[in-house]
Amino acid sequence: MTERPLHERFLEAVAEERARLRSRRALLASGAKAAGGGALALLAVGAAPGSLRLARAQDFTDDLDILNYALTLENLEFAFYRDGLDQFDEEAFAEEFEDDAEEDDGDETAEAEEDGNLQEAAEEQFFAVRANFEAIRDHEEAHVQALTDTITQLGGSPVGEGEYDFGYDDLAGFIEVAQALENTGVSAYLGAAPFIADANILAAAGSIVTIEARHASYLNGLNGESPFPDAFDAPLTRAEVLEIAGPFIVSEGTAAAGEAASAAPAASAAPAASAAPASAAPSAAPSAAPSAAPSASAAPSASAAPSESPAPSVPGTPPA
Repeated sequence: MTERPLHERFLEAVAEERARLRSRRALLASGAKAAGGGALALLAVGAAPGSLRLARAQDFTDDLDILNYALTLENLEFAFYRDGLDQFDEEAFAEEFEDDAEEDDGDETAEAEEDGNLQEAAEEQFFAVRANFEAIRDHEEAHVQALTDTITQLGGSPVGEGEYDFGYDDLAGFIEVAQALENTGVSAYLGAAPFIADANILAAAGSIVTIEARHASYLNGLNGESPFPDAFDAPLTRAEVLEIAGPFIVSEGTAAAGEAASAAPAASAAPAASAAPASAAPSAAPSAAPSAAPSASAAPSASAAPSESPAPSVPGTPPA
């Protein structure tokens, strides 16, 4: 029996997890209403209650561990977009979306071809789609740089890019995997957020996850699905995220040796908003779902965190 393509199995796993969490939330909400909890109880179902925080506290050792977990995901996503856009050029996007335009137009195809409207529309569409993918790639690169800088400023060792196999064979598969990675990334940030101790780091993570959610919404629509399928996004634990994304990881990234020793920051080292990475333009670097599952050796020890954390160098972070 022929094994199904990796990206198809990945998408199915994401869909099954979403359905499971949606069913669980509905069950908890109905129980809360029966108990008289009403709307407040329903909102609590969408958040991470204190008991869940305690039960899952073993997911992360400290804020540096969470930052490296996020960097692992961003490394993977950046590598995915960088390498995929290197593989699929403007011509590939033109062929993909010209075919779609011909299928969608149906009986109007002949008339459209006569006056050139179809060709013009197809060209506009594929240029816009590829430009959007380039923008997403640049966002992921900016996330990688911001997280790397913040981990270094806090005295940690940023995890590096790993080696990946995303399992797609054509542009359609590439676009489907992009959708799965972005939706998983949103749930990963939501799952980690309750365990962030530093308010500046929490705000920085929030400024990233909102962008990941915009990516996910766009890619949902591009794949013919609802841009906003649920009223609440479901958080995923670290183990759940790595179980979903693990098949993409051929080898894990490792923390750069010796960086932590020279990077211990002073408490006044809070970077200004203008210090946000200017290198968001496409270069060659990593991507977003776990680029490398953070191994035990990659997680910084609790002693590496300074007593006063400088504000993370992520754009939009409020001053400490």
